[in-house]
Amino acid sequence: MTVGIDEIMQLALTLPVDQRAQVANALLASLDDPADSTEVHEAWTAEITSRVDDITSGRVQTISHDEVKAKLAEDRAARQ
Repeated sequence: MTVGIDEIMQLALTLPVDQRAQVANALLASLDDPADSTEVHEAWTAEITSRVDDITSGRVQTISHDEVKAKLAEDRAARQ
């Protein structure tokens, strides 16, 4: 006997929240292509390396968290 999607959904929705979350996570993980995750990891590693190199070489200057907050507050006030 084949179980239809409607039956699966009805049964899944009767599960406790934590078990529904486990089912949802498993379903989402099943959509990921393992080859993609390797490519994504490599791309992020290259991006992070590039950004660290930019900072350590002095090509870019960092600003403090306080400066960022002040600039955001200034921009927000200007829009109001």
